[in-house]
Amino acid sequence: MHGLAWLPAALLLALLFCYRGVQGYFAEERWNPESPLLAPRILVALICRNSEHSLPYFLGTLERLDYPKDRMALWVATDHNMDNTTVMLRDWLVKVRSQYHYVEWRPKEHPRHYVDEEGPKHWTDLRYEHVMKLRQAALKSAREMWADYFMVVDCDNLLTNPRVLWDLIKENKTIIAPMLESRAAYSNFWCGMTSQGYYKRTPAYLPIRKRLRKGCFAVPMVHSTFLIDLRKEASKQLAFYPPNEEYSWAFDDIIVFAYSARIADVQMFICNRETYGYFTVPLRSHNTLQDEADSFLHSLLEVKVSTFGVAYVESIQGQYCISNFPAVRNPSVMPSKNIPLPKKQPDKMGFDEVFMINLERRTDRRERMLRALYDQEIDCKVVAAVDGKAMNISEVHAMGIHMLPGYSDPYHGRPLTKGELGCFLSHYKIWKEIVEQGLETSLVIEDDLRFEIFFKRRLMNLMTEVEDERLDWDLIYIGRKRMQVDHPEKAVPNIHNLVEADYSYWTLGYMISLQGAEKLLNAEPLKKMLPVDEFLPIMYNKHPVMDYMEQFETRDLKAFSAEPLLVYPTHYTGDSGYISDTETSTVWDNDKVKTDWDRARSGKTREQDKISTEAQNSDVLQSALDSTAREEL
Repeated sequence: MHGLAWLPAALLLALLFCYRGVQGYFAEERWNPESPLLAPRILVALICRNSEHSLPYFLGTLERLDYPKDRMALWVATDHNMDNTTVMLRDWLVKVRSQYHYVEWRPKEHPRHYVDEEGPKHWTDLRYEHVMKLRQAALKSAREMWADYFMVVDCDNLLTNPRVLWDLIKENKTIIAPMLESRAAYSNFWCGMTSQGYYKRTPAYLPIRKRLRKGCFAVPMVHSTFLIDLRKEASKQLAFYPPNEEYSWAFDDIIVFAYSARIADVQMFICNRETYGYFTVPLRSHNTLQDEADSFLHSLLEVKVSTFGVAYVESIQGQYCISNFPAVRNPSVMPSKNIPLPKKQPDKMGFDEVFMINLERRTDRRERMLRALYDQEIDCKVVAAVDGKAMNISEVHAMGIHMLPGYSDPYHGRPLTKGELGCFLSHYKIWKEIVEQGLETSLVIEDDLRFEIFFKRRLMNLMTEVEDERLDWDLIYIGRKRMQVDHPEKAVPNIHNLVEADYSYWTLGYMISLQGAEKLLNAEPLKKMLPVDEFLPIMYNKHPVMDYMEQFETRDLKAFSAEPLLVYPTHYTGDSGYISDTETSTVWDNDKVKTDWDRARSGKTREQDKISTEAQNSDVLQSALDSTAREEL
């Protein structure tokens, strides 16, 4: 017999039901998988004042959040602006509002300042009260629209991790904040609070801030960016305004809200499981909007150093191209495509030329540096570095190059490397160009540096004072590793932030005069070559090895250094992503002898040694911008 005819009728019926069990025997019994739940509804409150400098990048990070926009509402308020914030926000909302579930727009053109404020960075009681009322209004809107979550985000906070909302929701806390990075120890949480509601330093803070401990931690205060779960019963008691009738602490928006959470018996949490974003360190009340814009720009540059990845690099003509960098945690910060960036006007800061040295094969460094310089409106000439690794011994001898007799690396005891040879020749090429073209003042920078806050203004101010005082100078370091750390260097009278340079390493950045370049070339260093950062101290008579100095008869280079420094390396020995094109190569005359075999002893590329209190350059005149920079730290 064939088929199923031989089976008993009951068994045949049972098999039929098994076969059709998922669909059901009758059409109305058919079963289909349930659809997924919709994402929770979130209202995001933005209260922006004088934020023109940060809005393109802030709104760009908001747009790139990995969260369905039709489940998000935007509540946006702006007032008391002295810049173009209102117009930028309005134009952005016009372009994106259809993507979001709901948009509430509350602009106010006048007045432009508070009657009791001394400047745009001055927080008065009227300003605190106004911000608290706005946040309370936003919270009220969230409750009335039955939002599941309410999120506060300051308009200069860069949420670079697109998954931040999902990560915070997953933690299931009533109030939770993503920990934000800054250039200092500052972050958007406190670990301790005094009985009067002020900040209290505790040993628990730095391990969390430095992410030595990872997780979500109970804290007495979060601010700037945080999420409130409105589904929680206790959230009904939370309020930004008015303060609780028993409130007696400082009249400050973040402290008032922290007190409200305490009264409601709601614990605040900070989460640092991932890197979620970045923000600036608050400035003082006397600072200007230009200071704030420069501070934000510096934070942006620091993010770009920290987040190599797929980045949009804008040319001076305003076109965008994709650049592939090594993989990192988060994509680089990009501006919103819905806000046009103002066209920048790069200049040379008063120098005849700004030289940037870059190996042609290091396109990643070149593009990052060009972007950083363009962001700061600095024009430069890219100088193709000499690739020492590509040179053979015949080429070296053909150039008339001979090593300094008796030279050995002070840490490894090895001779010059091919990388160090290429580095020296790269700088030598620039010195020749300076002399050939008669350039009176030039700036030389390498491609592996990071800029200090207010870099351009501080450098230009320094050069103005140098010119006003008619200082006779040949070379001024703006980035170096100070090797002499036993006693202070001599401060230069009547000039802020300048000392006479002692024995130093690195050629990250320096200013050089025509006279200085001539002195370096006249020493004929190719006939007695050693690393360039050993050669320079010899030329200003500060090298500790007398045998080396005696081989150069004239050592009258007038060398100085900015104090504090204006640039630093992007990486040090041991850092993740550290690569040295000078240290990581081979001995100059033997390709078989590698020079990256002992990083533990790579003292040259380690961070600056600790300088004792007695050796600090404490008598240096400090400018207002440098004081602000120190306050941030």
